[in-house]
Amino acid sequence: MVKKASRRTAERILEVTLDLFNRFGEPNVSTTLISAELRISPGNLYYHYPAKDEIINALFDRYEQALTELLGASHSVRHVEDAWFFMHTLFELIWQYRFLYRDLNDLLSKNRHLETHFQSVLHNKVQAVHGLLNALERTGAMHIDAREVKPVATSMVVVLTYWLSFEYVRDPRRALEPESVQAALLRGAHHVLNLLMPYLESGQRAHLLALASAYQPTDD
Repeated sequence: MVKKASRRTAERILEVTLDLFNRFGEPNVSTTLISAELRISPGNLYYHYPAKDEIINALFDRYEQALTELLGASHSVRHVEDAWFFMHTLFELIWQYRFLYRDLNDLLSKNRHLETHFQSVLHNKVQAVHGLLNALERTGAMHIDAREVKPVATSMVVVLTYWLSFEYVRDPRRALEPESVQAALLRGAHHVLNLLMPYLESGQRAHLLALASAYQPTDD
């Protein structure tokens, strides 16, 4: 029973810390605040995670695992609607761990684990989007010169990676609040997929425009 209770405390620490990091930004959340929010002693917190970086690393590892599973679905994309769903799901996962992207440069500068593993994350994203483009090409949904696939995939990943920073700059007071999530994610999915417009078959292009019109807010 003690071990089960211990595991539950470790889980609660991660859940509460993720919420605090997302709300206030990782640099603004101390271990003292985390233990106070959990109503546990600092010693209890340190028993499970002796340093703040260990909490960050545990959260990042969860994100990386979920991301790896999601990216594996990129090769099954067959048309624009599949791509729209895939991209929106990807943005939802990024939103769930948005503190990583909100404080990305700061985190990478002081955490070796994130520095090395985030390079793999970027590589895997590019490879997955590359696979998505190839899948759309195979089904005839788009036509793109093989030499353009990698640059387009990289451009899409750049938007994916820095979209939340753009959202924050355009509306610092509300951009990362829960009530803004759907509008932000839909705008992100739209702008990433908009990079495919020059290459899409005419029917698929029209369908993407229709999706964007149906789901996007009027102020994007």
